[in-house]
Amino acid sequence: MNFDSLMPPFVLLTSLIAAVIIFFLREENHRARTVWNLGAAVVKLLLVGYMLWGVFHEHVFETRIGLLPGLNLSFHADAMSMFFITLSATLWLFTTIYAIGYLEHSPHRSRFFGFFSLCVSSTVGIALADDLLTFLIFYELLTLSTYPLVVHRGTQISARAGRVYLAYTLLGGAAVLVGTAWLYSLTGTLSFREQGFLSDLPAERHNALRAIFFILIAGLGVKAALVPLHGWLPRAMVAPAPVSALLHAVAVVKAGAFGIVRVVSDVYGIEFCASLGVLSVLTVLASVTIVYGSVRALAQDDLKKRLAFSTVSQVSYITLGIALGGPLAALGGIVHLVHQGVMKITLFFGAGNLAETLGIHRISEMDGVGRRMPWTMVTFTVAALGTIGVPPGAGFVSKWYLSVGALEAGQPLVIGVLIASSLLNAAYFLPILYRAWFRPASGKWPTDGTRRAECAWSLLAPPLVTAALSLGFGLFANWAISPLSWARLITFREFGI
Repeated sequence: MNFDSLMPPFVLLTSLIAAVIIFFLREENHRARTVWNLGAAVVKLLLVGYMLWGVFHEHVFETRIGLLPGLNLSFHADAMSMFFITLSATLWLFTTIYAIGYLEHSPHRSRFFGFFSLCVSSTVGIALADDLLTFLIFYELLTLSTYPLVVHRGTQISARAGRVYLAYTLLGGAAVLVGTAWLYSLTGTLSFREQGFLSDLPAERHNALRAIFFILIAGLGVKAALVPLHGWLPRAMVAPAPVSALLHAVAVVKAGAFGIVRVVSDVYGIEFCASLGVLSVLTVLASVTIVYGSVRALAQDDLKKRLAFSTVSQVSYITLGIALGGPLAALGGIVHLVHQGVMKITLFFGAGNLAETLGIHRISEMDGVGRRMPWTMVTFTVAALGTIGVPPGAGFVSKWYLSVGALEAGQPLVIGVLIASSLLNAAYFLPILYRAWFRPASGKWPTDGTRRAECAWSLLAPPLVTAALSLGFGLFANWAISPLSWARLITFREFGI
């Protein structure tokens, strides 16, 4: 093995080793736990930076680990996997800093941060998977590592949410397993390949391939929160704010959306999907989810639940982009993987700051909070306006390319879906901003953790950085190092469209 072939397991092991060590740390050993958390996150980010540079210069980062005769754990770093890993590694660092401050006086921190690191390891395995079998293994590991985070508070409500989460995600994983086994029985291979590997199969197998496609999409659609498979996501909001940020921006919903992109592009291929007639169904499913999530968000007074239904809507932009089948729409969908991540994590950081410092959980309690916590609300405002699609935020860039791509694909009705979504985004975000900035405070806050400062630096620094990123990704979208530029590389190098 050369050095480059060792890089995928190195990136995987940084958080895995940290998780094992953190599990065995005593609860009061705060300093050691912080060192391992932050050290592993920084090392992973440095390794990912090297791999990112290498993939751009066409280095081959590939590892095979034998499981059974003919079956391997297969890892390969391509432009798409590095796009996802860079997002995960970057936001893991910020979420770790945030979680250290948020859970400073909470019990069971070693357990929490151990599973937190395992979750990131699972996400890295999903991103680097070079075939459906490896993807499936880490997809299920992600379910098992996030369940303890959902139920971390140990209340009856969190236990009930955890049961719902397991029921949905294990059934989704079972569907992916069925689709994977059926596909292997037909083809004898599961390896991802640019433009897919199924187009040469005889026409009499096309009906079976259509069935397999929808089984796989159903299994992946659970984590991607496609309607009607989204029910676990709002219930999981009982978890602490760092977990919500992780679920929505870094790991679970992104793993589902990433898997859908892989199946469409690297298992079936865009052109073959179009010939099977499955993309139109996926377009309708994504469009319904986009509108439905936004409508449900309007009715929520609980801030985190409103953000949860917003995620249901926003993540489906990724599915919509790939389902439209054209290069510009795919570009808009893929870049939204990063854009939605930095905007959504900023929103959840803001919600967590309000809950931790002032005890605010409901939108109806937010009158005048912008004057009490101005920096938190500045970051929340930047992310909210970006999600609506107000230029020059990152969300505007995503929606622009999705709209142009819809016209290119001859789907003008999708423009109506995007316009409706933006109007609904405005309808559920602007009242929050109005309350926070323009209404006077109605009385004392439910609690007030500090009067000396807005909140702890570890709670404020991460959203300041991620809000700046969400704005910068829009302002400097055409820079060579921007997410949009990397998404162009993915679209035109790997999708063949």
